Amino acid sequence: MDPIGAGVLGVALALTAVGAWWLRRRDGAVRAAEGGQERTATAVLEGLGVRPGDAELTVVQFSTAFCGPCRATRARLQQLQATRPGLAHVDVDAESHLDAVRELGVRRTPTLFYLDRAGRLIGRSSGTPRPEELTRLVEAHVAPAPARDGGGL
Repeated sequence: MDPIGAGVLGVALALTAVGAWWLRRRDGAVRAAEGGQERTATAVLEGLGVRPGDAELTVVQFSTAFCGPCRATRARLQQLQATRPGLAHVDVDAESHLDAVRELGVRRTPTLFYLDRAGRLIGRSSGTPRPEELTRLVEAHVAPAPARDGGGL
């Protein structure tokens, strides 16, 4: 291989490694909502019928039918709901709501939007959320279920 070809190959490999690292670092990370994005997302989600209501935190998950990470994310959210009754989970079929997907910039599934009790967008994540980060977010916004009294006589 000539020196120029080797140099080009080396640069291509380095750029690929940096790109993979960057994508892995962002995958599933919760990002705070930006001002303009918040208003747009809230309006679009309301148009889909999402109403936070009594929930302290509503997680809106955009999924597709054959998405394995979507199923894993849904199961994790159901586990969290068992101990955090103030957590609501709304699953939206991305393929059936393409206009909303485009408007919200959903590029992959699962993509999650996190809304507070007032319906304000507090963050979003794309890809499988990191379990510890998802748990921290839920714990920061949702009170745990009251302890049951094992009560005997």
